[in-house]
Amino acid sequence: MQKAVLLVNLGTPEGPTPKQVKKYLIEFLNDPFVIDLPWLMRKLLVNLIIIPFRVKKSTGLYRRLWTDAGSPISIYLEQLKVKLQKEMGENVAVYAAMRYGNPALKDVLMQINERGADELLVMPLFPQYASSTTGSIIHAVQKNKNKLQNVKQIRFAEQFYNDPQFVNAFCERIATYQPTSFDHIIFSFHSLPVRHIEKIHPESLCDGCSCEDRFPSFGTRCFKATSYETSRLIANKLQIKREDYTVAFQSRFAKNWIGPFTDDIIIQSALSGKSKVLIVAPSFVADCLETIVEIGQDYKALFKAHGGKELVMVESLNAEKDWVKALKNIIQQIQE
Repeated sequence: MQKAVLLVNLGTPEGPTPKQVKKYLIEFLNDPFVIDLPWLMRKLLVNLIIIPFRVKKSTGLYRRLWTDAGSPISIYLEQLKVKLQKEMGENVAVYAAMRYGNPALKDVLMQINERGADELLVMPLFPQYASSTTGSIIHAVQKNKNKLQNVKQIRFAEQFYNDPQFVNAFCERIATYQPTSFDHIIFSFHSLPVRHIEKIHPESLCDGCSCEDRFPSFGTRCFKATSYETSRLIANKLQIKREDYTVAFQSRFAKNWIGPFTDDIIIQSALSGKSKVLIVAPSFVADCLETIVEIGQDYKALFKAHGGKELVMVESLNAEKDWVKALKNIIQQIQE
């Protein structure tokens, strides 16, 4: 069988201009997996309220992110594809796509079909499953399944937060920053609306478990639970004591998103006398707007404004050697 692997990340505008940012936001925010409201309510909210008010601000953020070579998330995705292809060899063709923007997921799926692959593994690049990321990608692929006449089998890598090599890759990255030299460590994950978590992990089925204290017995699709578990796995391997780190959630759009919120923890850390703090973002495998601008620039300024001295962000896995090898191992395990 001719095998193909498709790496999929979230996406980015094609350029840091109002026109391109608006185009991207329209595609992104109209996805019912991202804003899970009834169709008419979502259309009115997104297109008449959110996008008109967000385009200017978002364009400014993307201008701060942009490099001479383009968007970092696009650059790292292409580098990862090239390096993984070398690792996988000639028997597996590696492709890359974005859920929103370019290279468009639908277009890349058509390329895979035209080039004759009959077995496809879709690899969403999100360690922890969430319906708004991995769930949306799975739905989009399945929606186009009837057009993939040559592809006889499609499989998905739903999450890999607990893969030993993935954990090790992040640990190797963190170790280069000498974590024991910091007053505190923050593991920061992208926040989600509380209702997204309640759909997967309703309180009635919690059976008294606590995501903060131990991994719940109710499955492994609870984003909050897998975020805490990711932090525990990394901390245990690096021998970081529980009192020396905090799990927090960033990029919230409203108060009814899962917390504690990273910006609040940063302020508390500064006010409590922690002058040197390290931030790790294990829900992002590539540096992007949320890590480079939100953490690396805005949160750093926030920390200093409240009396802190040094806030350091651990660079993500991007296309590093350990991550490429971990990805190869994850793929091979699923293909076996």
